[in-house]
Amino acid sequence: MALAGPPGGAGWTWRPVARDALLARAFHSCTELRGRFYLVGGLRAGGATEPSGDTVVFDPAAGQAVQMGARGGPRRSHHDAAPVAGRWLCVVGGWDGSRRLATVAALDTERGAWEAWSAAPGSRPPAGLSSHTCTRVSDRELRVAGREGGTRTQRRYGSIYTLRLDPGARTYCYKEEGCHTASRSGHCAALLQTAGPHPAHQLLLFGGCNSPEPEVAGHWSQGKIKEEPPAAPRLMEQLARLVSTGQGSRQGPRGLRHHSCSVVGPFAVLFGGETLTRARDTICNDLYIYDTRKSPSLWFHFPCADHGLKRVGHRTCLWNDQLYLVGGFGEDGRTPSPQVCILDLFI
Repeated sequence: MALAGPPGGAGWTWRPVARDALLARAFHSCTELRGRFYLVGGLRAGGATEPSGDTVVFDPAAGQAVQMGARGGPRRSHHDAAPVAGRWLCVVGGWDGSRRLATVAALDTERGAWEAWSAAPGSRPPAGLSSHTCTRVSDRELRVAGREGGTRTQRRYGSIYTLRLDPGARTYCYKEEGCHTASRSGHCAALLQTAGPHPAHQLLLFGGCNSPEPEVAGHWSQGKIKEEPPAAPRLMEQLARLVSTGQGSRQGPRGLRHHSCSVVGPFAVLFGGETLTRARDTICNDLYIYDTRKSPSLWFHFPCADHGLKRVGHRTCLWNDQLYLVGGFGEDGRTPSPQVCILDLFI
């Protein structure tokens, strides 16, 4: 297995820890809830237009995947999902094979049953969402960012919505925020603390358009955000050591989309995706670390020589102080990976 990184003993790789055909998909969602990864929908092959409607539960402790028997699961790809109240998995928007949706479907993980939640009175939903992001800002509130529109019309800018979820009433309510972003699709979002004596929170969008600049899609003053990202002290320390071997830059990757992003303490860890800057060999296997510990924040780029690690439409999940890579199409952009891997850092 090829290691990647600068000379001098520092490097990284994705180490396979499980393999199952049930996991082979791309443009799915993969969400950790109570120590299980819930994979919903996605495309099972490159060129497929009909998304999968199945739900697969992966147990990282046992390294085993099982298909859920719950009926009525949403047929979706290019959607996003978030855990709510420690029990529900809410799937937001996405492509159903014929149109972009803004509806919410919820899996009650205690009952093992899908529920179709309804829009509350006063909800102002987007026309349709795909390749957008949903970020938890509290237990019942998500910030949704992306370019909305139907199959024929898409806005020339990105919209930001607050999505409030009420598990008791089985309802959801969209409210459009007053600010807009650049038109982005296939971007990622990271809720990060700002540096300095009065740490606030910012929701930053990366990629999904030609600009290398992150964009602020939300700002919360000190104490407003109660969300605690999973503790990962060992991985955080390893990432700090890895970036200490690299050369930081103010400029991030240009024209990257359908990559993955996970927040690990003060770091956003981006991997893979598809670059808009090349006509050929567009699928990437680069690791980018965005370090917010000092102002201004810096990017660190760790390229990779192993073509077997190229991924697009994949997901990363943080659990038990380890970062997991699940699914995605490989180098040909058509073959879905059945592997689950863990990020190994060698410093």
